Amino acid sequence: MKKITATCLYKEGIHARPASELVRICQPVKSDIIIRKDGAEGNPKSILSLMSLGISYNDSLTIEISGADEAEAASSIEAFFKQS
Repeated sequence: MKKITATCLYKEGIHARPASELVRICQPVKSDIIIRKDGAEGNPKSILSLMSLGISYNDSLTIEISGADEAEAASSIEAFFKQS
């Protein structure tokens, strides 16, 4: 299992456009992915689940990835959160 800690650098938070980008990155991944924010969990393969977390600018997130392609998925997700 890979565990990532990320900070949201998007000034407007994870609204529709960045959420759809993250879903586009995560949907083809075979591994299970969970994003945690302040005790709440979301599935980044679902835009509704992701947006229900209410991720705002500078929020700290924990992302857990487990499965066959976890290393590649972790790399792609880290790259997503480093752009702004």
